[in-house]
Amino acid sequence: MARYDRAITVFSPDGHLFQVEYALEAVRKGALAVGVRGTDTIVLGVERKSTARLQDARTVRKIVSLDEHICLAFAGLTADARVLVNRARVEAQSHRLTLDEAVSVDYITKFIAGVQQKYTQSGGVRPFGISTLIVGFNPDGSPALYQTDPSGTFSAWKANAIGRNSKTIREFLEKQYVETSGRDTVKLAIRALMETVEGSSKNIEIAVMEPSGLRLLPEAELDALVAEVEADKAAAEAAKRGGAGGGAGTAAT
Repeated sequence: MARYDRAITVFSPDGHLFQVEYALEAVRKGALAVGVRGTDTIVLGVERKSTARLQDARTVRKIVSLDEHICLAFAGLTADARVLVNRARVEAQSHRLTLDEAVSVDYITKFIAGVQQKYTQSGGVRPFGISTLIVGFNPDGSPALYQTDPSGTFSAWKANAIGRNSKTIREFLEKQYVETSGRDTVKLAIRALMETVEGSSKNIEIAVMEPSGLRLLPEAELDALVAEVEADKAAAEAAKRGGAGGGAGTAAT
């Protein structure tokens, strides 16, 4: 293995590019990010990492805008994400300037995935150590959610998670996902994050992409939604226990 993980352009005998796999490992160790697509909104939620006491938390962002109608969340190396985001922003503005129309979510996703793929087969470079969740509205008004990874692969999703504990969150979403809209879509994203992250505005950040644009939830609104999700969860558990107790009582009778 040692002979094949030093150069990005060299395959191992069993068909692996080890540098790409190492980049995927960097993603798995990154802060959690969740995306949920609704009928009229798309929600991005990220785990907010603790900052130093003297650090300005506003300078640490995992959710960024690419254009007025498209935004991105990432897991992995923040410095790599900054470079890729800047390139995507320039491409979005160049497209608008050249064609006099905004980019589609599909177009900018293919551009980002293309840049990531280029860095897996060129000498003297290394792969980007990030995966992205890209959300926005297409020109026809339909919402879209895409994921890209360090290999340059991209795909469309109804809901997905990247980063630390993403497998657990993805399994939760597979069981719980239904077509939702508005507030219910936001609550589903918060529920997913709360599977592995303590629910509070200090630990999570939520962005809602609507046809009118991107909106970051203020802390007061986020805490109110977290309390609502916890109340719904407690009520569901109480109803479940009540149903089980009623069934046991009937059986004893």
